[in-house]
Amino acid sequence: MKPETFFEKFDLFADAPDAVAKMRELVLQLAVQGQLVEQESAEGDADALLKAIAVVRRRNGRRKPSETTEAEEVPIVEGWHQLPVSWRWVRLSTVGDIVGGGTPRSDNPDFFADEGIPWLTPADLNCFKAKRISSGRRFITKLGLTNSSAQLLPEGTVLFSSRAPIGYVAIAGTELATNQGFKSCVPYVLETNEFLYYYLMSAAPRIDREASGTTFREVSGKIVSQIPVPLPPLAEQKRIVAKVDELMALCDRLEAQRQERATRHAALARASLARFADAPTPATLNFLFHKSCIIPPADLRKSILNLAVQGKLVPQDPNDKPAADMLINIEADKKRLSDSGELKADKKAWVNSSTNPPHDIPESWCWVRLQDVFEISRGGSPRPAGDPRFFGGTIPWITVGEVTKDSGKYLTGTATGLTEEGSTRSRFINPDDLLLTNSGATLGVPKVSKIRGCMNDGVAVLRLFHSFNLNDFGYLYLTHQTPAFRNVNQGMGQPNLNTPIIAGWFFPLPPLAEQRRIVAKVDQLMALVDQLETQLTASRTTADTLVEAVIAELTEQY
Repeated sequence: MKPETFFEKFDLFADAPDAVAKMRELVLQLAVQGQLVEQESAEGDADALLKAIAVVRRRNGRRKPSETTEAEEVPIVEGWHQLPVSWRWVRLSTVGDIVGGGTPRSDNPDFFADEGIPWLTPADLNCFKAKRISSGRRFITKLGLTNSSAQLLPEGTVLFSSRAPIGYVAIAGTELATNQGFKSCVPYVLETNEFLYYYLMSAAPRIDREASGTTFREVSGKIVSQIPVPLPPLAEQKRIVAKVDELMALCDRLEAQRQERATRHAALARASLARFADAPTPATLNFLFHKSCIIPPADLRKSILNLAVQGKLVPQDPNDKPAADMLINIEADKKRLSDSGELKADKKAWVNSSTNPPHDIPESWCWVRLQDVFEISRGGSPRPAGDPRFFGGTIPWITVGEVTKDSGKYLTGTATGLTEEGSTRSRFINPDDLLLTNSGATLGVPKVSKIRGCMNDGVAVLRLFHSFNLNDFGYLYLTHQTPAFRNVNQGMGQPNLNTPIIAGWFFPLPPLAEQRRIVAKVDQLMALVDQLETQLTASRTTADTLVEAVIAELTEQY
């Protein structure tokens, strides 16, 4: 099988998310290992090129490169096949001068200009797709060049970023300079630059692994100089580059087709979601999925919840008692319990609480605040953390991590526990209490507890104080509100969903009978989405497997 066959059969595995990226990697791998084009005896071997390089080095006053060592005569890169007999292993410094860069003092306005010598940083190569680059965001003056360690690099230099990040590669399209984030190669024989460009692209991940530093990784000029390079005869290099250019252009076209298809799919997905909103039934869901497979499961789940909390998922039944009747009973229970001291007074609502409900609801529903129908409390954490007097007991200890460790609805157990003494410094929750994480990056995640235990101060409890079971619908609504809860804390530093915010949060209250129908419908549709997602995952896994099989077959044939 030839590499071109991959492109001819691309539709078979187009669902694999990284199919094009893997093909690019394979093309580079075959190219730099001498497996992309056939060797031609008339082109001789790389020794002639090395002699031409030696002539240029002597003319430039460079020292003669050391003899090829035994270690350089064998493939140095793990997993490589034996090089073609006409190729030679050399070091990068054998075929080009390794040149660093520098930065003029930024406080001197005479060193920078709107026009002048193009001066590149690695950031200029971020998302840069072309082979050649002629300028970046900034220019320096001749004075800036002479008063810094930056050097003027000739056109055709192979630029290689050595930090922040490691591995960006481009060819200088004109004379330019770089900052110290580059260790660039000025080829002694200019015509080798395009093969070196592709080789460094292929080798970049391995070079990155050899970098030093933890918080700020960098490869030194010495490391870059010692990079092993498989060197083909010059004529073969040109044929390799032409073939890589041809195949990379095919990859570009495939990527453009995928992007165009993704744009069309996004538009179709919006239309399909609108159709689902008009008829949110399993039949519609199945039809849309199997006809197009264009709606991401996450979007379907979001749409289902949107419809549910707006009263659009199931029809209203005129025989249902309106929510206002239920609310009268809840308010009576709340007054009775407050008067007897069994229920604490309402929290003072958050000062930024909205006065306008977020959306319209059916006439039989009511907008309330969460504290109108739930008693809201925050947990407590014994201090100091880990003290054996408080921790290590048998009383379930409910933390943010316990609530968020899976996407299920119910909390059925915990990994750690409190002692009896520790429980006196926390707060108990009961089975069927509604929990909500209120701090950290995972705030706003609800759970229905099935156990009695203690919760830490990163979890709040929403407890019913009346006989109406609102927990199942409440769980759906809080799940729907998770993104809104997190938006409240943007720009506030440490995320924290305090009880006044929760207490004043709007809550749409449907009739109790309708709540049960909504929950049953959501469960039915979510289960179907789970099945569809499993099918989609299987399809993509099959596509990934096909990609790997084709790549393996291509690799084995060379």
